Amino acid sequence: MYGLWKPRVLGAWRVPATGPVILAVNHSHVIDGPMVMGVAPRPTHFLVKKEAFIGPLDPFLLRIGQVKVDRDTTDRTAIIQALGVLADGGVLGIFPEGTRGEGDFAALRAGLAYFAVRGGAPIVPVAVLGSSDRPGRLIKGLPPLRSRVDVVFGDPFEAGDGSGRRTRKALDEATERIQKQLTAHLENARRLTGR
Repeated sequence: MYGLWKPRVLGAWRVPATGPVILAVNHSHVIDGPMVMGVAPRPTHFLVKKEAFIGPLDPFLLRIGQVKVDRDTTDRTAIIQALGVLADGGVLGIFPEGTRGEGDFAALRAGLAYFAVRGGAPIVPVAVLGSSDRPGRLIKGLPPLRSRVDVVFGDPFEAGDGSGRRTRKALDEATERIQKQLTAHLENARRLTGR
């Protein structure tokens, strides 16, 4: 990432040095996940759509510990693998919106709350800004080479209410709390970076 672009990383020290952690990353461009993996202070295992595991990328992504997920169904294998990452004290990266979009955390899926509550892991909000500002001249699908991309890590927070409940209602309430935290972090990140 540092060879192709100029990442400016703010707040990486906020990621707990040990124990399970979930990085909740906004997603507006294909490079957002690789950018976070490249600049995060700890190795990160992202939930990655199964469609990305094609050709030589399949063994590569599996070798570096990414978790293949089928977004069209309840993928029990992916759930078990992701919970395993957290049980081993690792870092799980999730795009809570479920797919690329505006990257504004406007429509969260319930998976993030489930993993946070079930895995007992704090959530660190991560804003990637500048990856989708303008297309590159050489490769239109990527940001211009050597352009600045900001990655802003926020303060960790707990998704649950402290009760340990994992009911549908508890997860819905956790999702609402998460959305407020992520939206506030994104606004703060934009203010910090001027984007």
